[in-house]
Amino acid sequence: MDQEYTQRLKKIEAELERWLSAKFELWAEDVFPGYGKNVNSLALNTLLEPLKDIISRGGKRWRPLLMTLVCETLGGGDSAVSLSPLVEFCHNASLIHDDIEDESDRRRGKPAVHKIYGVDTAINSGTFFYFLSSACIESCALENRGHIYKLWTECIRRLHLGQATDIFWHRNISFVPQIEEYYVMCSMKTGSLARFSAELGAYTAGAPEEAARQLGEAAEKLGIGFQILDDVKNLTTGIPGKTLGDDIVEGKKSLPVLLYLNKYPENRERVFSNFRAARLKGPSAPEVDDQIEILKSAGVLAEAEEKGASLIEQPRKIFNAPECAGFPMNEKGRALLDGLIGLIS
Repeated sequence: MDQEYTQRLKKIEAELERWLSAKFELWAEDVFPGYGKNVNSLALNTLLEPLKDIISRGGKRWRPLLMTLVCETLGGGDSAVSLSPLVEFCHNASLIHDDIEDESDRRRGKPAVHKIYGVDTAINSGTFFYFLSSACIESCALENRGHIYKLWTECIRRLHLGQATDIFWHRNISFVPQIEEYYVMCSMKTGSLARFSAELGAYTAGAPEEAARQLGEAAEKLGIGFQILDDVKNLTTGIPGKTLGDDIVEGKKSLPVLLYLNKYPENRERVFSNFRAARLKGPSAPEVDDQIEILKSAGVLAEAEEKGASLIEQPRKIFNAPECAGFPMNEKGRALLDGLIGLIS
């Protein structure tokens, strides 16, 4: 099973590298029609180097893998692989901007992109990453390119609204959103790209709209569950390449925090005080440890982890079914999708 994923991931990586190739002339006219031959190489390097950097650091790549496996499972073979940058470049663009907005120092074990290349370059390159991803649509031979472009723009709009919601919450330390609002925020910020990945795989395979919708909704729940588990890890085992507890420094209203604030409203000021102190002092502040300890003692970390795992399990029924909206799903693809869900959780 691991070898099956490795083979597909190699194809995905090759496609990502193709669009960031040092041989600019291979794709210049696709990206900059009419200007490709006249682009200053130093300016181009300023634009592309941060993108090559963050892609080279790795990542789970589960979104393009999900897209590819959905396409295969619906009988489309590997025809979705060429669209891998459409999913993965958007994800990495959001990470570059997210680190600037959250004032994060590290990403995937190295200094955040804006710490190396400067905020101005990071903002510009991160934004360009979104538009570079769309070049995949323009260069592909699919008949439904217009529909794919529509799905992509809808996804990017939702992603940015989700991020705006998250920013508003952590800027306003004493503001406590409802737990249902948290799920909506996650569905936009994280779930939208997962949904797009599944829908993209379905449409590339020629599946009907209803099948794409059902698989997209299932993938959205997968994305929400992934975000919850990621937030729990930030406060427990830590996330490789990031600083333990930096969500406390950010003042992030993650699910464990919201569960605690709802259960113990009388302790809200203690939580807010810890957030304020952590923001001033950084991740080594004793208030970070205090905040993590009170969440752990209250059992909300375990409760959030259980909820995240539950949300990830729900899509299994959709991805494991022999058909979706009357469209057949082959057995091998279903087994690989089931295994991928297990790896994510």
